[in-house]
Amino acid sequence: MASLGVNIDHVATLRQARYRADPFSVLAEPDPTEAARLAEEAGAAVVTAHLREDQRHIQREDILRIRRIVRRLNLEMAFLPEMIAFACELRPDEVCLVPERREEVTTEGGLNLLGQEERFRPGIARLRAAGILVTAFIDPVEAQVRAARAAGADCVELHTGGYANAIRVEDQEKEIAKQTAAADLAHSLGLEVHAGHGLTYRNVRRYVARVPHLHTLNIGHAIVCRALWVGWQKAIREMVGLAAGE
Repeated sequence: MASLGVNIDHVATLRQARYRADPFSVLAEPDPTEAARLAEEAGAAVVTAHLREDQRHIQREDILRIRRIVRRLNLEMAFLPEMIAFACELRPDEVCLVPERREEVTTEGGLNLLGQEERFRPGIARLRAAGILVTAFIDPVEAQVRAARAAGADCVELHTGGYANAIRVEDQEKEIAKQTAAADLAHSLGLEVHAGHGLTYRNVRRYVARVPHLHTLNIGHAIVCRALWVGWQKAIREMVGLAAGE
């Protein structure tokens, strides 16, 4: 039902835990570039990496190296002039615009485009003019879907944290309903539908079975965790199957 984008941020997190002072030393491991190569070998349709302003995990040099070897790169980034300039020079296949706060451990919610469409439109147009597919990472709110379309995005990535964190069945159902409504609207507006954040081997099958129009799921942390037990490529192959509804 959906292809898989493998987020390699936490491969870099593991490297930075020991080699922060010299992440490109010959001794530094694990190598995010090798993780990206092996991810594609295992069936990932996209390699996703978030270049944060503080470079807490993925480094700029990582992105340059990964771009040279992968078939399809999705660069997650904040909507900042310097990041837009970098992306236009790098020309990844996709850019996913995400909110970013230095205090957060990981992305905590979707980008707020509502009422800011005019501010986002020139930057999005510049990225698209460089041949880059532009995705807005948003909460599953219909007004945000419409704002993404008005700002000129090609795709929306629905923030799935509410669904992933729901414990009770009734809460899960409410979140699925939100995701479905947002996906239906996005599709009707001509937007490609991606999704991600907190999806795991336990909850992804139900998600892809219920939410329509899914093109790509971006998943990282769960795959890195699973890889500790079964290996990187086996973990990816398992998730590729789940994303496809197998």
